[in-house]
Amino acid sequence: MTKKSFTVDEIKRKIEQYCVYQDRCHKEVEQKIRDYNLIPEAREMILLSLMKDDFLNEERFSKSFARGKFRIKSWGKQRIVRELKFRDISAYNIKTALKEIDESEYIETIYRITENRNEVISESNIYKRKKKLIDFLMRKGYENELIYKVVNEVVS
Repeated sequence: MTKKSFTVDEIKRKIEQYCVYQDRCHKEVEQKIRDYNLIPEAREMILLSLMKDDFLNEERFSKSFARGKFRIKSWGKQRIVRELKFRDISAYNIKTALKEIDESEYIETIYRITENRNEVISESNIYKRKKKLIDFLMRKGYENELIYKVVNEVVS
C-alpha cells in the first residue's frame, strides 16, 4: 500500500482545517504534522504559520478545554490541571484556564453530582456509601477538603 504524498501547502491547509474544527494544543498539532513525515524545516514553517495566523493558540485552547470539561463532564479542577499538564500546557496558561470556572458554579456542580450519585448507589452501609461517593468525586478531580465536606452534608 503506497502512502499518498502531499505538498507542504496542502499539508498546511489540512492542519489549518484540523485546528479550525476544534481548538488544539501544540502537542496534538505537532503529532498530526509528524504523521506526514515532513522534514524538520517544513514542520517548523507550518507551526510558525499556524501560530502567526492564530490557528494555534495555547491560551485559547486551555481556556476552552477547562470550560468544556467542567460544564460537560463535570470535572474538578485537579483533573483539569492534570489533563492540561499531560498536554504540556504552561503553568501560566493552566492558571488562566482555571479562572474560567466560576466558584459558585463549581460548588453547585459538586453538590449536584454528589446528590445524583448518592441516589444511584444502592449501598445501605453508610460508611461504604460515603467511600463510594468519595472515590467517585476523587476520580472526577475535586479537592479532598471539598469532597469530605460535601459528602458529609449529603450523606447524613
